[in-house]
Amino acid sequence: MFQGIDPKAFILGMSAIGAGLAALAGLGAGIGTGIATGKAVEAVGRQPEAKNEIINTLIIGSAFSEATAIYGLLIAILLVVVKTLG
Repeated sequence: MFQGIDPKAFILGMSAIGAGLAALAGLGAGIGTGIATGKAVEAVGRQPEAKNEIINTLIIGSAFSEATAIYGLLIAILLVVVKTLG
C-alpha cells in the first residue's frame, strides 16, 4: 500500500530539480554572449574606427552575462550540497 512520500526525500528531489533549472542559467549566458560577440564583429566590420568603443561595450556586457551564469551555478551547487549534507 502507498504510505506517502518521505518529506526528506521529497525536499532532496525538489532541490535536485531546482539545481538543474538553476544550472540552465549557463545556457542563456552562453547564447547571449555568442550573439553579442557576433554583433560586435559585424559592428567593427561596418565601422572600424569605432573598434575600441565597441570592444569595451562588448567586454562589459559579456561580464554581466557571465556573472548571471556564475550566480546560477552557485545556486545549483548550494541547493545540491546544502540539502545533501543537511
